[in-house]
Amino acid sequence: MLGRYRESLPEERRVLFDRYEFVDVAIKVVGIGSVGTVCGVILLLAGGEDPLFLQIKQARASVLEPYAGASALANHGERVVVGQRIMHAASDVFLGWTVTDAGRQFYVRQLHDAKIKPMIEIFDRQALIDYARVCGHALARAHARSGRAALVAGYMGKNAAFDHAVARFALEYADQVERDQARLVAAIRAGRVEATVTP
Repeated sequence: MLGRYRESLPEERRVLFDRYEFVDVAIKVVGIGSVGTVCGVILLLAGGEDPLFLQIKQARASVLEPYAGASALANHGERVVVGQRIMHAASDVFLGWTVTDAGRQFYVRQLHDAKIKPMIEIFDRQALIDYARVCGHALARAHARSGRAALVAGYMGKNAAFDHAVARFALEYADQVERDQARLVAAIRAGRVEATVTP
């Protein structure tokens, strides 16, 4: 698997990767978004003080395949990696893909031990507006890199119809989330759903 992963890296990154030696691998307990897939962490070392942790995540067919058709890429890990390289201004230098002898397809990236997560629950109105603007800018930039930006811009036109449609969808979706949450709480209180609280 590691040999196949190495081949997915650009030549200059293979030079960096070749400094490391495999030490160990462990299965990783995944979050909700990855339930049902195989995830793991690989430890490699370049000397005793230079560890490299790689995360391997199983890649399956896109949920959009039934509607948009199959990917031109045979390996779903490669499909994920190519998508990330297109959309991200700077992607992980060790981003790659591999496949097991049994045919399971994976993408590989560095495992970072910290994630910066804004605490939006303590934002005031202006901070939330500013954060939404930054997120929108990042998303728009990524999509501009991934397709035909001029064609999309031409399709959307110069008026605010698209903006209003997205805002209307967001408000309706927020209302739906509140309704779903209320139904969940009611089901928990009625004993139809068991809930546990973890610290």
